[in-house]
Parts: sequence; structure tokens; C-alpha cells
Amino acid sequence: MVNLSLEHMLILLLAALFILGPDRLPGAARTIGRTIRKVREYATTTRDQLKSEMGPEFDELRRPLQDLAALRSFNPRSAVTNYLFDDTTAKTPTVPQPTAPSERAPVDLEAT
Repeated sequence: MVNLSLEHMLILLLAALFILGPDRLPGAARTIGRTIRKVREYATTTRDQLKSEMGPEFDELRRPLQDLAALRSFNPRSAVTNYLFDDTTAKTPTVPQPTAPSERAPVDLEAT
């Protein structure tokens, strides 16, 4: 859905008033309102029909879309804050143990 602020809506209304004129503006607004209502009704009818025909598979089909919607609202700042300050998960770093004097130090051949 498009999020328009009050200022943007006023600018669009003023532009429509200049383009359409005061005589045709109410009729255009009614036509747009009817069209939006029909599109919503078609979408709702289609969703309900798919849900009734597919049954539980419909939820599996919608799950990836819900995951994408969750990613849209992802906030990196809150994710980092939750990771750093949330006590529910164990985040203790693993500290390597020192080697014995007779033991050779481990070597990572891919890193060198």
C-alpha cells in the first residue's frame, strides 16, 4: 500500500484540480473510488477461492510471501541491539585453550 503524507495528498489534490477542473474532479474521484473498491473485491474473492480450493497448501504457498514481508520491516539497528543485549541466547565467545609446552600450535593452512 502506498503511504502518502497529508502534504503529498494535498499537492495531488491541487494538481488534479488544475488538470481536471472543478467540474470533472468529483466524477473522477467517484470513478477512482469505485475502481479501487472493485479491485479489492476481486482480490478478496480470488484469495478466498484459492484458499477453499487449495486447502492447507494455500498456507504453504503464502509462507514465502510472509517471509518477504517480514524482511521489508527488518531493522538492522534493532537486530544488532537485540543480539548484543538480549540475555535469552548464549553468546559467550569460545576462547581457545593454550597448548601444552610439548604440543605444537595449530596451523590453518588456508589462512596462510
